Amino acid sequence: MKHFLSIKDVTDLPQLISSGIAAKKDPFADQGLGKNKTIGLLFFNSSLRTRISTQKAAQNLGLNVITMNVGQDGWGLEMEEGVIMNGDKAEHVKEAAAVIGSYCDIIGIRSFAGLQDREKDYSEIVFQQFKKYANAPIVNLESATRHPLQSLADCITIEEFKLKKRPKVVLTWLPHFKALPQAVANSFCEWMNPMDVDLVITHPEGYDLSPDFVGRGQVIYDQDKALEGADFVYGKNWSSYDSYGKVLNTDPSWMITEAKMALTDNGKFMHCLPVRRNMKVADEVLDGPRSLVIEQAANREWSAQAALKEVLLGL
Repeated sequence: MKHFLSIKDVTDLPQLISSGIAAKKDPFADQGLGKNKTIGLLFFNSSLRTRISTQKAAQNLGLNVITMNVGQDGWGLEMEEGVIMNGDKAEHVKEAAAVIGSYCDIIGIRSFAGLQDREKDYSEIVFQQFKKYANAPIVNLESATRHPLQSLADCITIEEFKLKKRPKVVLTWLPHFKALPQAVANSFCEWMNPMDVDLVITHPEGYDLSPDFVGRGQVIYDQDKALEGADFVYGKNWSSYDSYGKVLNTDPSWMITEAKMALTDNGKFMHCLPVRRNMKVADEVLDGPRSLVIEQAANREWSAQAALKEVLLGL
């Protein structure tokens, strides 16, 4: 792979999932791949699992790791072209990306949606500018519209825990008082589409995701109906795509409880962390035997290692 920005960069998804599972069994088998090479991890936004899992995966592959909180550890970066830089941004991405690319063999970037301008967010300007000017492979550590390392970890988790050849996987919207991006939900749908699963997406009216990401997923607005017979329930909140960035609904009845999970076929619960307890998901679910949230989070190391291995092979 030249870059790892989305599933579009993946040529063989089953092989990539298998690579992650293999890394889990033998983490240091490919340690020579990254010898004398450096990855730079740039965080425009907060991180816990992405930061630690990616750094650990890189070290498993023998890479040197440099981590930077952009705007805190360095200058604020201007992303727009042709602007008069008389504001709070001291350096342009043209120079910054080129310099970082001269220091690093691979660059990982995390940059969230602003949720003010849909066209701007969905253009992925930060990633496109680094891709344009860095002259190095770019790895998506979560962008405005996607979170592919999380989605690959989700694929690995489902592959490990499925009891049926073609499980029913339900992505359900959960209540939240804040406006959150669509990135995780978008990405989950995008990665589930080529998987051998029956994908169902459930959310209140007004929370439809972009059709570009929904793909063949079946949309059902009745959560209880959607959960019937589910093998995996993937919970996530997102703000409106059509009324961009708006919170249209905070209905607490959409929270996942044991009563909701009882509608499934002994289904497992999944959620990318962090998760707000007893607002999005009840304690009884998160602390019970149905929960896979820790297993998912642990698999972030192996999804990162599988992706980084492919990028290293492409250097």
